[in-house]
This record gives sequence, structure tokens and C-alpha cells, in this order.
Amino acid sequence: MKIAFLLYNAYGIGGTIRSTANLSAALAEAGHTVEIASVYRSRTEPRIDFGRGVRITPLIDWRKDAPGYEGGHPRLAEPTDMWPDPGVSNGPLAPTRLTDERVSAYLRETDAHVVIGTRPVLNGYLDRYGRRDYLRIGQEHVTLDLHTDQLAADQNAALAGLDAFVTVSEADARHYRRTLPDVATRILCVPNAVPAPEVSPSDLASKTVVAAGRLIPVKRYDRLIRAFAKVAAERPDWHLRLYGRGRNADALRRLVQELGLYNRVRLMGAVTPIETEWAKGAIAAVSSDTESFGMTIVEAMHCGVPVVATDCPYGPGEIITHGRDGLLVPLEGGEDAFADALLQLIDDEERRRAMGRAALETVRRYAPAAIAGRYLELIAELAAERGIRLPAAGAPAPRPRTLGDRLRSAVRALRPGRRSAPAPARPAARWTPTAHARATADGGLVVRVATAGMPHREHDLVLRLRKDEEGRSVRVPLPARDQAVDGRVEAVVERSAHTLAEGRWDAYVVPRGGQGRGRRVAAALVETAALVPLPPRSGADGVTSWVPYTTADGNLSVRTWLRPQHAEVEQVEVGEAAATVTARLYGVEAGPEAAVVAVSRQAEAYDFQAPVQALPDGRVSVTLPYDDVLARRSVEHDLWDLRLVPAPGAARVPLGRIGGDSADRRKTDTFPELEFAHADRGATRVKPYVTFRGELALSAKDRADEADGAAEAPGA
Repeated sequence: MKIAFLLYNAYGIGGTIRSTANLSAALAEAGHTVEIASVYRSRTEPRIDFGRGVRITPLIDWRKDAPGYEGGHPRLAEPTDMWPDPGVSNGPLAPTRLTDERVSAYLRETDAHVVIGTRPVLNGYLDRYGRRDYLRIGQEHVTLDLHTDQLAADQNAALAGLDAFVTVSEADARHYRRTLPDVATRILCVPNAVPAPEVSPSDLASKTVVAAGRLIPVKRYDRLIRAFAKVAAERPDWHLRLYGRGRNADALRRLVQELGLYNRVRLMGAVTPIETEWAKGAIAAVSSDTESFGMTIVEAMHCGVPVVATDCPYGPGEIITHGRDGLLVPLEGGEDAFADALLQLIDDEERRRAMGRAALETVRRYAPAAIAGRYLELIAELAAERGIRLPAAGAPAPRPRTLGDRLRSAVRALRPGRRSAPAPARPAARWTPTAHARATADGGLVVRVATAGMPHREHDLVLRLRKDEEGRSVRVPLPARDQAVDGRVEAVVERSAHTLAEGRWDAYVVPRGGQGRGRRVAAALVETAALVPLPPRSGADGVTSWVPYTTADGNLSVRTWLRPQHAEVEQVEVGEAAATVTARLYGVEAGPEAAVVAVSRQAEAYDFQAPVQALPDGRVSVTLPYDDVLARRSVEHDLWDLRLVPAPGAARVPLGRIGGDSADRRKTDTFPELEFAHADRGATRVKPYVTFRGELALSAKDRADEADGAAEAPGA
């Protein structure tokens, strides 16, 4: 049986795309032919893995650097005949006459037995252009309440012409049935499929609250941040991480700074896969006013993390059993009730761990195979009612029905932007090693390389220092293919056995004894949860830290620091006239005349310094007056690097953040900027910031100059 999904843009990372990928992979695993018809193709490869055997067929090529780019197509200037769907109609990929033509052609010509629409406008196309000789199923990934009145009316009219309409919560299905009592379409709930990740479950010891989702008003991350302010006042050793992107990002960052939480709350940006980040949490938080399903809840539970969620319509109460695998907070309780719930789990480690174990049991019912089974049952029932004969799993898809159909299919295959996204199978010579990497509790690295496609010879894992004139590398043997466990062979880069120079080390697989570059290792998954509480390591070779990460190209690298001495910044407190920095010293002690020197990148004449105060436990504090910064302004953007001088004449020691699990803190560790009047340069914005080397610096720039970090060296 062939099942086709209509997605608007399969190349993004939203919840609808993730749930479709999970379901389509499970259906393909069950022996069915699965196709994703993506209205737009915005990049060469999908950002989410749709699974082996799932074909992606783009309808419009929107890759500006691709030969088939259709941005100049004349039909783009003509309005769509379909009713508007604000979720896409107000964006850069708004429907046009070209969209109408491509989607309608696909629906007329497809050889699928079942076509499933995944958003309102696609359900509208399915109703208007879908054929009656295949089953047409619409999905609701939001809720009826969240649609505008017009969109709800348009989609409700369309779903009356479909065979079934599937919501992701029982409450929403009931709402639709009450709203449409005379509609014969089967309306039912089938929750999203959420697979168990390969990551190790959280040990729940990180003292970190994690939240993830789109940064939009309905998610109410402002409520979460304000609640966490109350938590931080009582438990100052706990932190909050917020993952995602969206139009509220700047407002949320301002709120964090206004509440003085910038040392406790980090906006992490969008991360995929997200499961590695859930595993870093001791508690997961969902603060929404409404949740159509709550995929993030299930994802967190899969990592053994209990969830504190608002008891909002519709999803959380259908997933969480209050007091067993998480806590439900009444919406009317606001931020105070949410803070109280967080504190309950923070203060009761035994209860938190019991809930984490229960969460792992709860999420079994959302396994993709189980959800795929429910869809297959629905499809079988609908086919029996309609008298449609469906082939068994594994049966080949039928050829187009007539000569005209076959000719149209051939023409479709030649259209720009209509080819399947996956590249043809590579020959053995083009094998690309793929690895699952994991940081160990002592800061070392385990790399498990998949053996699928690996040539039958011995190999080594090689870490090679990027842009190194000396050509330094570390080589660790990989076991032979016949020693693979679960299809992978494992190499361990032990922290105690290797000294890695500061920089970025790229991973390769090289034939044993070979001297060539070998093949670059693609990162399937990189786990760094063990590094969250880990400080820099101080030993005979200096102060070191290793952080494995996935590069922008999807490859495995390790960011390393190696310094004779180091001052790890713990807090930066921005006052009205100065910034006070607290740091812990490694490999060095501060004498009575210790100072922090602000080293100007413009000229030595603009340097200044401030005295250091010794604190208990090897920590120091220094206050940097902004008057000293303003008095030394010289160009549009002045920059100073901060260095500790532990005693007169001693070597300068960098202040920065190199411990923990972050390879690059420039966008996550941000501090408030203040504006001052300057006699010569006018309005001046001053702030501390973290450089690409993980070091703390000071910035002073003209307000008109928006190129913050203009003097920064290139990043990773």
C-alpha cells in the first residue's frame, strides 16, 4: 500500500514535520510505500530524518542556489484560488497560483492509496482536488480554538468532503464533533508518534530546568521565566534553559535581563535533534496557554525527565498523570503556582526520580509502531466502508492507470523541483562514516561508528586539529566490523591519555596504516549531558576542556581548550555604572596586588585595570567601572579583552567560560547593555560579552553602529 503525506515544507524542523517524519518512518518500516509530497523545497536535504524508504517529492524548488530554482516563475505573481491559511499565507512561502497548480496536479496524478493532509490549507486542497478512488485523511496539528473564525469555517467545510479527520487530542476531537454534528466524516483522535531516542536517559542531577518550543505568545515562556525568577531567589544553584526560535525571542531575552536572570537563564536557540538537550534536564517545563498535543512533553518523558506543565487545553492532561509522571499546574494559578510546582520537584529528589521512572513507562503508548498501527486500522476500516481494495504491506505500488496517466507522470518527473530529495545510493567508494558520539563523565569521548557500508578492512578514528601547520592528530583504533555491537564499532578517546591543543578537532575515519585524510565523520547524535556540571580540568598538562559538537555541515568535531592557567567566569553582574565579575581560578592563585587588565584591541594606550578581591574557595571578584570604558573610547566600536594579572609581572590569565557543555557561548551567554552619553562619540552602548574563544570582553560602540562584534575574529 502506498501512503502519501502532504507537507507544506518538509525541510524545516517544526512539530508537524517531526510527527510526520516519525509516523512515515514507522509506516515504511511496516512494509508500506511512503511518499512525502513537500509543496516547497527550501534546502537540499531535510533537517529531520524521515527514515529509510521514505521518498520526498518536492513540488516547487525554492533553493536559490539550485539549477531548478523557481523563484522567477510567472505564476508566483498570481493569487491563489485557495482560501487563506494564516500559518503560511502571511509568510515567505505564501500560496500562489503556482502552488495551486502543483498541488492539484499531484493530487490528480498520484498513485497513492491514501493521501494525508497535514495543515488546513492542504486539507482544503485535498478536499477540492483529491480523487475519490483513494482515501483522503486530514490532520489537525493545532486545535479548533486556535484558528481564526474564517480559517475554522473554511477547514470545517473542507473536512466534510474527506474520509476522516484526525486530531491529536481527544478533547479537540470532541470539540470538532460537537461543532459539526451533521458531518459524516469520521472525526477521531490519534496522538502524535514520538520515538524513543537513542540518548541515555537523564540522571536528573543537573539542577537544570529545560523547556523547548517555538518562541511565540501562546507558549507563555514569559510565565515560565517569571516563575523561575521566584525559584532562583530560593534555589540560586538551579538554572533554566529555553530552546527554540520565534518572534518572541528578543522580548524574552529582555525579560531575562530585566529580572536579572542572565546568569541563570539561557536562550539556547533552535537545536535538532532536541532529545540530547532534554537529557540535560532534571525537570522539563511546559508553560503554554494551550497545547494541541504536547510533543515536547513526550520527548522529555522519553529521556526520563518529569514534566511540570500548565493544565491547559488540550494535550498535557491527556499525557501527564498528575503526581505520577509529572505535575499539572492550574492555569489560574499563574506564575506563583508554576514556581511552587517546580520547587516541589527541586526539593524532593526521591520524588523527582520516581516520576522520571514513571515517565519512561508512560511514553510507551506513543511509540511510532503503535501509532502507525492505529492509522492502519483506520485506513482498513475506511477502505471497507468505501469498498476500496488495498494491497498488503510490501506489495508494489501500482503503475499509473492509463496511458495518459503514465505520460503525465513522466512529465511530472521531469519538472524542476519535482525529483525525490534523497540522493541515489552511493557506491562503496563514497562511503560516509556516521557516528553517535557521547561525552563521558570525566570529559572524555566515546565515538560509535556505524558499520553499514564500511569497507571490509581495519580503520582508525582520527581527530585532526583544524588549520594546524604542524598537522597534529590523535589516532584511536576502531574494532573490526565483525565486532560491531548493534551495527556500530566503538572508539574511546580517553581524557587521561591525550593532550589536545586548543582549537577544533575534526573527526575522520582512516584505513589502518593509511596516511591520507580519510573520510569525514558525520554526526548522527552528539550527547554532552555529562558535561553540564563539569568544570574545567586542571592537571599537569594545564587547564583543559573538551566539548564534542555537530558542525554546521553536520559533521563531528571537538572544541578544546588548553591553557596553563584559567579564570572560569561564574557570574557577571551588570550594575548602573559597572560590571562585577566573579571567577574561579584554575592553576593560579591571586596575590594581594592582583588585578584585572582590560586589554584594548585598538592600542595599548587605551588599556585600563581594576583591583581584584579574593573570595573563599579559590574565587575572585573584580568590579569594572564603565567610566573607565567611556574615558578610553577611540573608534566606532571599541573592544577590550579581560585578563587576570595574579601578581605584578606575572603572565596574563584569560577570564572566560570554557567548562560545561557549550562549544560556543556567544549567542547563549548574553548580558545587558547600558547606554551612556559620550562627549565626542554621542550615545554609546556598553556591555560585557563572550568571544568566539569563550573569553569575556567589554564592548563600547556608537549607537548608530549595529555591527556588534565587528572586530571579532571568525567563529567556528
